[in-house]
Amino acid sequence: MDRLSTLLSQFGVRARLFHSGKLCGTAIYDGADQRGHIHLLQAGHLTLRGPRGADLSLTRPSLIFLPRPRHHQLIPVEPEGARLLCASMAFDGGAGNPLSASLPDLLVLPLDELPLLADTLNWLFREAADGHCGREAVLDRLFELLVILLLRHLLDHQALDTGMMAGLADPRLSRSLVRMHETPRHPWSVAELAAESNMSRTAYAGHFRTVVGQTPADYLLSWRISLAQKRLREGRPIALIADEVGYESPSALARAFRRKTGCSPRDWLRTLVDAEPLMDEGA
Repeated sequence: MDRLSTLLSQFGVRARLFHSGKLCGTAIYDGADQRGHIHLLQAGHLTLRGPRGADLSLTRPSLIFLPRPRHHQLIPVEPEGARLLCASMAFDGGAGNPLSASLPDLLVLPLDELPLLADTLNWLFREAADGHCGREAVLDRLFELLVILLLRHLLDHQALDTGMMAGLADPRLSRSLVRMHETPRHPWSVAELAAESNMSRTAYAGHFRTVVGQTPADYLLSWRISLAQKRLREGRPIALIADEVGYESPSALARAFRRKTGCSPRDWLRTLVDAEPLMDEGA
């Protein structure tokens, strides 16, 4: 059972390097670019002013991960600055996609506590130091790989307390979540999902709500609507989308969509286009 591949096939990650080298002055990120950020502190002493304004002193090589657009600052402490690799990133499906939404606003992890990422980190740092042709394209792909390995690390270490990623890390819930992700068009009942998890219906429903933060039915609705939103952004016809995500007609999808978002698919898409007229999610 692969807990991440189906998820990432729907909501993949795109990254773009924008800084490599010494940072000698304060860098301010206001979230206006509608992208998350990955900062790798390779050497030096840095103060991170996080999304909620709290300061965190970093004296060890560290990974700083903000999966969604959030205001933050990087402030070198020493006159000679700090050495950093920085990339912007976004998951397909928009800022509210379920993978991004399941992650905390900020993660800060010392690099020496991430053995699963060690080879990729070493490759990143070597590539950044060399001047080979295609360097930036390689670094972009390595940052994307780094995000996938970080997600794997979070699952393997059960590092998150609630939400979809916490459910995927839970041995009793992960199989049923993967099944919903793989076959959203199936009319899943709580009894069927409980059977996938080898639990009673009552025990499953209670444990699911405690860990994921939603009932199984609400989660399935959220997953289907997230898939529908992604496909609407891609320009797919609503009749095809309805069948793919488990609704017998476009009107049935529209009712579920309105129940979840408060507006029709057409109005939601119009609002999105007005807000992001030429936005390329992979940019």
